[in-house]
Amino acid sequence: MPEKPDHNAIRKKIAGPLPVAPVADEAGDDRLAWWVEQYLAHAVTTAPSSRAVQRRDLAAFVRFAEEAGAAARSGWSPRLSRAFLDRLRSTRQPDGGRAWSGRTIARMLAHLKRFARWVHGLAALPLGDPVRDLRLPSAPPGGGLEIERALSADERRRLLDAADLLPRIQGRSRDRRRARGLDPAERPRRQSARPWRNRAVIYCLIETGMRRAAVAALEESGIAWERGSLTVREKGGAEHSYAISRQGLAALADYAREERPADAAAFPAAASFFLPAASRANSSGRLAAGQINLIWKEASQLAGVAGKTPHSARHAMGRRLIARTGNIAAVQRQLGHRNAAYSVQYARITEAELHQALEEEES
Repeated sequence: MPEKPDHNAIRKKIAGPLPVAPVADEAGDDRLAWWVEQYLAHAVTTAPSSRAVQRRDLAAFVRFAEEAGAAARSGWSPRLSRAFLDRLRSTRQPDGGRAWSGRTIARMLAHLKRFARWVHGLAALPLGDPVRDLRLPSAPPGGGLEIERALSADERRRLLDAADLLPRIQGRSRDRRRARGLDPAERPRRQSARPWRNRAVIYCLIETGMRRAAVAALEESGIAWERGSLTVREKGGAEHSYAISRQGLAALADYAREERPADAAAFPAAASFFLPAASRANSSGRLAAGQINLIWKEASQLAGVAGKTPHSARHAMGRRLIARTGNIAAVQRQLGHRNAAYSVQYARITEAELHQALEEEES
């Protein structure tokens, strides 16, 4: 029976400074699946949710390599990488649609390239860098960003109006007998309700274009009240500063004055600006993405806005900046796109806008 490899010793070597000697062969395990696990354990420092996406994307490549008879690291070649890309582009669903969108393919290739260069740096592959011939598209293929799902100007207005109503009505008792004759704003409010916080979250999403994770990660120290900017650590660990309107900043200040002090006393170690209710004793002291979804859903129902997500507010910010400035650089700076091709897409005309332009021409 073969001796089991000492993976703990191997991990210590892999975690050391580059370059190091190829260590997988010493343990008799050179499978790509093994290298993926080492990469995720020692080289990936992103949030757990991002790490899970990378694991899923790399697992898809490993399955493809195994099917092609190239399960070992030494069998990974540039041709195998190109064949994987061809598979992603050609695979179809039963209804004829593509199995992976262009945006998903671009993400999977980005993860594969980072993984390949890490492996090649540790243990040079026989045929060289296996992703050297792969080129990420300058703009995501297949439509790229879903700007059609951006909030319209009317939806934006209605959502902000609904957010302004939350301090008056959210969390109020619906018991008709106990609250008979009382104005909705005078009815008892449930202990865990945080209408000022939820209002500020909606304003933060709409008035900055921040992602849900960025809103949840925002710390009190990251708010520059005088300058009107919010600095937050984004996915990947990089910091980015978002400009915020005076109205948005005022909504944050209202929350900081009306509700946050009591919750901060319950979570003294929490650095996050947006806090769970003090009654949530088992909370980590930080809002989860799912809670932000619920806040958005309640405001959307109140506003009569359907089919839009928190990310629709990010797309709306990109569209709004293009409409007001015509400047791609303004979009890139506000939304923090590393690739300007993503920012350029906000200048695209939507199908609804095209039809509107044609009708105006005819009239």
